[in-house]
Amino acid sequence: MADSGLEEAIRVADGITELARRIGISQPSVSNWDRVPAGRILSVEAATGVPRAILRPDLYRERLGQARWD
Repeated sequence: MADSGLEEAIRVADGITELARRIGISQPSVSNWDRVPAGRILSVEAATGVPRAILRPDLYRERLGQARWD
């Protein structure tokens, strides 16, 4: 089961296939994710507008309305 950040990115992109296309990787690669890999956070954020703090709250958190590195 995908985490909520990945689910949101997929929803915003209108599906796994479209998310994969937007970030330039294969659909099966995205389908195998349980969460957005650390090396893909910035590309998924840019492609979907979903903030990195939502995509990977374990790596980023929001402070004063801005996503920042922990």
